[in-house]
Amino acid sequence: MKNNKFITLIKPALPSLISIAIGMVIAVIILLFTNPNNALDGLVRMLKGPFNFGLQRGLGNMLYFATPILLTGLSVAFAFKTGLFNIGASGQFMVGSFTAIYIAVKWTFIPPSVLWIVSLIGAALAGALWASVVGILKAWRNVNEVITSIMMNYIGMYVVLFLIKAMGIYNSLKNETMPVKTNLPKAGLDIIFKGSFADVGILIGIAGAILIYFILEKTTFGFELKAVGLNKDASEYAGINQKRNIILSMVIAGALAGLAGGVAYLAKTGKSIKLVQVLAPEGYSGIAVALLAANNPIGVIFSSFFISYMSLGGQSMQTIGYVPEIIDMMIAVILYISALSSLFAILLNKYRKKKKPQIAQEEE
Repeated sequence: MKNNKFITLIKPALPSLISIAIGMVIAVIILLFTNPNNALDGLVRMLKGPFNFGLQRGLGNMLYFATPILLTGLSVAFAFKTGLFNIGASGQFMVGSFTAIYIAVKWTFIPPSVLWIVSLIGAALAGALWASVVGILKAWRNVNEVITSIMMNYIGMYVVLFLIKAMGIYNSLKNETMPVKTNLPKAGLDIIFKGSFADVGILIGIAGAILIYFILEKTTFGFELKAVGLNKDASEYAGINQKRNIILSMVIAGALAGLAGGVAYLAKTGKSIKLVQVLAPEGYSGIAVALLAANNPIGVIFSSFFISYMSLGGQSMQTIGYVPEIIDMMIAVILYISALSSLFAILLNKYRKKKKPQIAQEEE
């Protein structure tokens, strides 16, 4: 009975866990081929992840690096749950980042103790507004959201690069945005995780994941959103306003990605937007996080921790001759395999069906 309860508990996560296990085996093979002399040391460093940098500092930095991809992953997962593919999280992230930095630099009339909250609200609203364009086009003209969100990514990038100079937050000496005048509070995490960058952002991300899970699974609004995603015609026949729900779904997804941008750039790390024509990688990392979590909002928390864990392991591996891209390769392998999670789920179900008659015979 205990075994059955345990299987029931971890059943939703089994396909992802199998993907990670297979991916790790392939990762070891990659290590052996790329740098055979240091393969064992590289494997140890990869498995140690943040612990290469000490317990408290390592765990704190893992939480810090997980925060923005947790929120962008939540953005992608939420949209997917409602039948939409939000590949535009990068653009929403960048627009949110700019808005947060602009408010934090220019709105000096607001007390610093409150300014960070206003900046995050502004970032979320900017991301929501940017994503609403995709939602409106999808709802009213049935334009594929993948195409429009990719286009909005690049439009967002160029608009942000233009506004950074036009709005007076440009540091010409460093070719980046000016330092912000407010930062996210540490909320006691600097005591728990000494020497790390951990701040209140991770608490915001986890709270956001719990809230999204509650909305999707426990509210009528969430049921309507998912119903529109599953079958627009049937939901409209049932009296659900499909156009409104499509737009609201993209608005919420955009707000989460915009919030991720605000959280990333208001952390007390001196991070600034560089004036380079490159899309924010956090948006695409969010797709990876959502995919690995099978679009489960709670699962997004753990998958973002996992990718952050691996990334820190990759940083440590660079000191023994491995290139920085090696860890990206490993994560990519794991994600490609996780795309087969449906196949793993089918195989697991078949295995369980075969086991049931055997158990019944043993009981007789």
